[in-house]
Amino acid sequence: MQIGMLGLGRMGAGMVRRLLRDGHQCVAYDVSPQAVEALVKEGAIGATSTKDFISKLTKPRAAWMMVPVALVDRIIADLAQYLEPGDTLIDGGNSYYKDDLRRAKELAAKGLTYVDVGVSGGVWGAERGFCQMIGGETSVVKRLEPAFRSLAPKRETASITPGREHATSTADHGYLHCGPTGAGHFVKMVHNGIEYALMAAYAEGLNILKHANAGKQSREVDAETTPLRNPEEFQYEFNLADVTELWRRGSVVGSWLLDLTAQAMAKDPNLANFAGRVSDSGEGRWTVLAAIDEGVPAHVLSAALFDRFESRGQADFANKILSAQRYMFGGHHEKAS
Repeated sequence: MQIGMLGLGRMGAGMVRRLLRDGHQCVAYDVSPQAVEALVKEGAIGATSTKDFISKLTKPRAAWMMVPVALVDRIIADLAQYLEPGDTLIDGGNSYYKDDLRRAKELAAKGLTYVDVGVSGGVWGAERGFCQMIGGETSVVKRLEPAFRSLAPKRETASITPGREHATSTADHGYLHCGPTGAGHFVKMVHNGIEYALMAAYAEGLNILKHANAGKQSREVDAETTPLRNPEEFQYEFNLADVTELWRRGSVVGSWLLDLTAQAMAKDPNLANFAGRVSDSGEGRWTVLAAIDEGVPAHVLSAALFDRFESRGQADFANKILSAQRYMFGGHHEKAS
């Protein structure tokens, strides 16, 4: 089938390449002409503007957007000028599902259909495949299924889950129509909230291992420093690159995320190229908000989200208040380190 891909960044370009390899026709557009030219050399049809992009798509058109959340509404407004009733817009970014509900309603008034697709796979997706969580009208999703199937990982890339040997769900093939409009991005939202927590668990655990040599470190003896009661119990110098590699092999905590962590540790166990400032693109916040609205606990996911805020210095002023309070009630002076 034919798919138009607008946004040829870290994931969009990989998705085009995967579709081309499976025999689909792709019309590609990006604000970077170089990104377009690179894919034209690989068989894509290049476009020079949004108008040109739409003109090169056959009816009923399927235009897939892989752009930052902040740009989606602007791009939809631009594309809608040239689209016609029966055409479909697909948002494969990490949009808020509540925005999907609004957009679908606005586009339906123009005779256009809207599909939200939460896509997971990152920069590795071109080779490994892209897991897709899909929301939208059943008939429209069915029409787009050949593209979803080509983008998804092959079934044999993961072992068959016991009890699902004869399953007919597309989930076993790496993509799933999760429900009506917004359902795809809702599932992806929670997926990313879980991702935050998994990353934080690995990070905290490895940090404890890194500091297991605390008994070998000199510690000041004063009223401001909690003494290490039994230094002899913390004499370990763990090779974290080896530990992460070890855990990959038969461990209960093994995962692709651990595989990537092990790769980073193998390259540089001290991670000197990273400052430790961790961004959040919105999904973790929305997951916690959904938990609040539903009235369900999300202790770990919430803590992981707040940890990201702290990594960006958002706790600095709160820590200054704590320091000021200690000084005011007890005359405690801040230590240099």
